[in-house]
Amino acid sequence: MKVNVLLQSSSFRLVLIYLLLFAGSALMLLGFIYLSTVTFTANQMDTTIQSDITGLSEQYRLRGVNGLVASINDRLQQDPDSSSVYLLTTPNLTPVAGNLSSLPPEGVSTDNWMTFQFYDERSNRIFHARARLFMLAEGFNLLVGRDTSDLKGIQQLLQRAMLWGLLIILGLGLFGGIIMSRSMTRRIELINQNSREIIAGNLSKRIPLSKQGSDDIDQLASNLNHMLDEIEHLMTGIQQVSNNIAHDLRTPLTRIRNRLERLQLEFDDNSLYKESVQECITDADQLLKTFAALLRIARIEAGGHQANFAPVNVNELLNDAAELYEALAEDKQLKLIIEKSQPAIIEGDRDLLFQALANLIDNAVKYTPVQGKITLGIKQSDSYTEIIVADSGPGIAFEERDKVSQRFYRLETSRNTPGSGLGLSLVKAVALLHRGELRFADNTPGLIATLHLNNFDP
Repeated sequence: MKVNVLLQSSSFRLVLIYLLLFAGSALMLLGFIYLSTVTFTANQMDTTIQSDITGLSEQYRLRGVNGLVASINDRLQQDPDSSSVYLLTTPNLTPVAGNLSSLPPEGVSTDNWMTFQFYDERSNRIFHARARLFMLAEGFNLLVGRDTSDLKGIQQLLQRAMLWGLLIILGLGLFGGIIMSRSMTRRIELINQNSREIIAGNLSKRIPLSKQGSDDIDQLASNLNHMLDEIEHLMTGIQQVSNNIAHDLRTPLTRIRNRLERLQLEFDDNSLYKESVQECITDADQLLKTFAALLRIARIEAGGHQANFAPVNVNELLNDAAELYEALAEDKQLKLIIEKSQPAIIEGDRDLLFQALANLIDNAVKYTPVQGKITLGIKQSDSYTEIIVADSGPGIAFEERDKVSQRFYRLETSRNTPGSGLGLSLVKAVALLHRGELRFADNTPGLIATLHLNNFDP
């Protein structure tokens, strides 16, 4: 499956949206855990520092400055690797005891909590500390704190855990989303593929169900199949009625025409009756052509002509059709131009393609005014081939273009001209048989009729 098809699918977008929402929720949860853990650890450190301050204050109250100094030194000697930070200074800030050489600058004039860096000569390292400074009786200053390396280590550990957790969630979610989207997109593409075949005229095609046959996609496919059954039934009935009428009326109409011809022989050349009979024969011929066109369209729509598909040289086809209408175009003083193009070969039924092209050129000759121009051209790519007939006639209004290929539909401006309204219907049927379509565009002035044919896969 193509990557761009997968990325543009609605199922992948929904999975991606859900993944982002889930990742956002997980990030909020991890952030809450991080803040709660860091806050709890920081509060525990503050509680420990406050307890230490209370104990040292009690030593000072009971034993004085000398007892406080002895207590501080004992604590540092008993646990030289301790993370505790102590400093006792005189009122003029001269150090008396502790593992700091001086008060940190930001802590000299405040009694609040502070965070600072200090150099420990015992371990020859720089530490980050959190401490509290308060003043004792007689003007002595006591600073008590803790090294925050453990707290920062916990913070970094939690940050890495959050990052990896988020990456794992996104990675697993994206992988699972791709797997789910591929499965869903594959089923939807199967529906689209069968739908395209149905649009191309194969009304017997149905959308396959999965092995389970119970999920929402299967219910949709089942409903579409029931709808297609009804459409096929109605279309078959309409086509059968149309074909039966054309087939059943063609024989008696042919007999009437033959009788009119025999009747015409009994009149003199100057007889008014002979002229009337000739008009009746002309009308009968037009009806026979209409019935023949209906039956031909029916056979094309049935798809049986695909057995006659073979390589067709589009350039030769264009030249043959132009040669057929060259004399008619000259009589009307029209320029019939064939644009040069690269050799084009397609798979198709040559007779049907020639008939479709002839119908387009016939319409162009019929509706292009005197001194006008008709241009024939070919455009080809790896996926399609276009046969283009452009004229300088009145063109077709945009709102009428979807209707002119319907059976018996005729524009108001063409109702007084000969025809049955089946020519473009036949062209459309031929285009659908070749997995294509009939397109119209403005030529300013005039009309560009394009027989767009999709290339068959080898």
